[in-house]
Amino acid sequence: MDLKIRIRSYLTNLTLFKITLTTTMQRPHQGRQAKIGRKQSKMNGSFYREIYLGSIYVRVYEDRIDLLRAAIVGPSGTPYHDGLFFFDVRFPPEYPRCPPKVYYHSGGLRLNPNLYESGKVCLSLLNTWWGSGCEKWSKSNSTMLQVLISIQGLVLNDKPYFNEPGYKNTVNTPVGEKHSMAYNQTAFVLSCKTMLYSLRNPPKHFETLVVHHFHERERAILDACSAYASGIIVGSSVRDGAKYACDKCFAGFKKSLDAHTELLAKELAKNRAQAPELKGDTPAADEIASTSLGQT
Repeated sequence: MDLKIRIRSYLTNLTLFKITLTTTMQRPHQGRQAKIGRKQSKMNGSFYREIYLGSIYVRVYEDRIDLLRAAIVGPSGTPYHDGLFFFDVRFPPEYPRCPPKVYYHSGGLRLNPNLYESGKVCLSLLNTWWGSGCEKWSKSNSTMLQVLISIQGLVLNDKPYFNEPGYKNTVNTPVGEKHSMAYNQTAFVLSCKTMLYSLRNPPKHFETLVVHHFHERERAILDACSAYASGIIVGSSVRDGAKYACDKCFAGFKKSLDAHTELLAKELAKNRAQAPELKGDTPAADEIASTSLGQT
């Protein structure tokens, strides 16, 4: 049974947590059990200070501590801003001697060099890519929190084109930067497709989160689509005023973006209609806690 099927089989009795981020990593407890339950979180008393505007939501299966599902909000200043990206995680029997197994809900899209259509997450910390020293998983020092922050901060970054090892030597060169901007255009369109996929097919037990997230960010998403279609560089602020050259590459991007913006506007309007019905069922309710996955 693959990870995707295995996770879906057990995600029933769940608790939702919102994680804020810390500037320090803490040593995980030895042994297999992951300290991610509500009681353990409160007992630990170590809460994480938010260091940038980005959130990670985690649902844990209370009777199966080896399973969790995470929703990562795309960071601002990147082609993934305002998106929701879902990951299933399983802690194998050998954990923490070996890293957790992570599956990405791709919707069949490849919007980042590290996130495959198959659901594979390519990351040194997961031992799914080469690395050395602290880049690799360590049973003594590595944590689940590191994995989630690495995906949000290192994978979903502002220039994902350079995540490909073969392109790193073109960083800060005219050719490399040109290709990077083109990649960001494609990544943003695919991020819009991912938003559509999430709105139409929200992962089980994350339906309320999806409604509230996109209701709150609807205006920002559509404003960004409009700005990028006018030539503003993807990921930059409208106030920056930086624009693309009006060439064939931009024309193709604009045509695709306009089509997806129209679809997004319709789905976001449907989503907006659902939001008042869920007003009392907000993901900011008491069941969300700042949880110390740094102990995981």
